[in-house]
Amino acid sequence: MKEKDFISIIQTTLNSKYIGDDCAYLKDLGIVVTQDNLVEDVHFSGNYADPYQIGYKAVMVNISDICASGGIPKYLTIGLSLPDNINENFIKEFYRGAKSAAGRVEIVGGDITGGSKIFISVTAIGSALDRNISSRRNAVVGQKIVISGEHGSSGAGLNLLSGKQYNCLTDEEKKQLINAHLMPSAQLEFSGKIQKCVYGKYAMMDTSDGLADALAAIAYESSVLIEVDFNKIPHSKSIEKLPDYHNLVLYGGEDYGLVASVDSPGDLLVIGEVRAGEGVKINYDGYSEFLTKKDVEEKIFKHFKE
Repeated sequence: MKEKDFISIIQTTLNSKYIGDDCAYLKDLGIVVTQDNLVEDVHFSGNYADPYQIGYKAVMVNISDICASGGIPKYLTIGLSLPDNINENFIKEFYRGAKSAAGRVEIVGGDITGGSKIFISVTAIGSALDRNISSRRNAVVGQKIVISGEHGSSGAGLNLLSGKQYNCLTDEEKKQLINAHLMPSAQLEFSGKIQKCVYGKYAMMDTSDGLADALAAIAYESSVLIEVDFNKIPHSKSIEKLPDYHNLVLYGGEDYGLVASVDSPGDLLVIGEVRAGEGVKINYDGYSEFLTKKDVEEKIFKHFKE
């Protein structure tokens, strides 16, 4: 089964209005809440990521979800399941990385248990007070599609870590792409700018599962067509040397940029527009490609074997 099929079953079983976006907006408490799990050999590997980098990324991906909601990241809890061969240095370096990523966001607790592999579960809480909170269901025809972050770098970095050669790249370019995968940055500044240019409903997601996935999720949850210009999507010039760079930009994932639909974009980077219809249309030089939900799901990273 696909991950989205599991989510659909959970939504139906619980009949909860909160499930669907990456963050649950608890209006009565004035907070947004998110949780992410990272599993060894699925989301990271000790063969190429050290404990500091693992802790850093585990925290940053949750802060990214809070940013995508439009909230202000405030608190974190961290749960760890660790095998017997983990030593004190791993714990110290993991939490040094987590603290570095957290910045002003405070780590306030968590849990530690034993396990056969490293399993990390992070919960992030953000303030929604005086904030206009997003939902992927809120895109409206006529809004502009704005974006932050570079796309495709993390996917290329993961390919390098997994053994792909990319001999056309310099050592410095390879280093930058690998760092983009291991040490992503949440788009705090962009999320803050969104608050200054939106007054009504808007949609926003991070691109953790790929830019195309975020565009498709917003398009189908909002029942609209999202049309974008590929050439306007920000990406590292170095990946243009790669034969699969179009796919990396759209489907690479784990770039942790933000994409949103807004009425007045101000000085934000516009890559497209929300139109009547349903789906995603990508315009290239001289031709266009229409993507359905199924098209996107077949190309993005899958956490579950089918």
